[in-house]
Amino acid sequence: MNILAIESSCDDTAAAVVRDGRTVLSSCVSSQIEMHTVYGGVVPEIASRKHVEAIAALADRALAEAGITRREVDAVAVTYGPGLIGALLVAVNFAKSAALALGKPLIPVHHLRGHIAANYLAFPQLEPPFLSLCISGGNSMIVDVAGYTDMTILGATRDDAAGECFDKIARVLGLPYPGGKPMDDLSQGGDPTKYPLPRAKLEHDLDMSFSGLKTAAVNLIHNAAQKGEALDLPSLAASVTAAVSDELIPRTMEAARRTGRTVLTAAGGVAANRTIRANLEAACRENDLTLYLPPLSLCGDNGAMIGSQAYYEYLAGTRADSSLNAYANMAI
Repeated sequence: MNILAIESSCDDTAAAVVRDGRTVLSSCVSSQIEMHTVYGGVVPEIASRKHVEAIAALADRALAEAGITRREVDAVAVTYGPGLIGALLVAVNFAKSAALALGKPLIPVHHLRGHIAANYLAFPQLEPPFLSLCISGGNSMIVDVAGYTDMTILGATRDDAAGECFDKIARVLGLPYPGGKPMDDLSQGGDPTKYPLPRAKLEHDLDMSFSGLKTAAVNLIHNAAQKGEALDLPSLAASVTAAVSDELIPRTMEAARRTGRTVLTAAGGVAANRTIRANLEAACRENDLTLYLPPLSLCGDNGAMIGSQAYYEYLAGTRADSSLNAYANMAI
């Protein structure tokens, strides 16, 4: 089954063709990073306009690179939430039009379900049930994946996401946008214990909070600037990364203990962070868990992950018609 998948939930326009949920025939991404770097973050109206400019040609390119014609498309899939509402609407309306024109089923896909499904593309042997640590610029949560379309959130951030924490601190430090990779690069060789930063403790002990960490780091940077004191920037970045890791990994290990799951995956852009990947690997070895870490190319937003999850949504009977709308917030 060949699925043409469209994704535009934030600042990347993406189109892909995926066969039977596991084989990527093509994956094309049009990045807007250079445009938004000027502003230090995503400007939603600009993102939406750029999606409009790119989406049709990108879908044609995905078909060409896949080596199939429009007639060989069996279904059209699209991210319909969560994300920036204006950006989402571009892909949703394009996908609705494409499905109607081709006379093919339209499959709506939750963005975070797509991130989890990215692991199916990298690891053909992976099947539910398993736990997934979903960590991105907009979301941070621990998800129990009981089946391909049966998922339950066990713990989630109460405020900022881990990726947003990295982005905002990077911006204050004058690092390029998006801040995840620059912070990762800067932290290499730094002392993660040099700057004591807070770790949240919540009543629901699998939930997380990153706003206090972000505020503490920003205040530390501003106070040093006001006093004319130099900061050890690699150690500051390493200390921030250690604090984020300490929020995520012990809770994930506890979730595995409570559920009895023995397989863990990671998903989302923050899963590309080298320290967090290494700490996850070490924790899984210690707790005798099997870990699947997606390759860096599948950590960020892409259409292939949407095409993968769409296949399983299709098998479960999920369909949409021309009334499909986009949603900024949506339960997984």
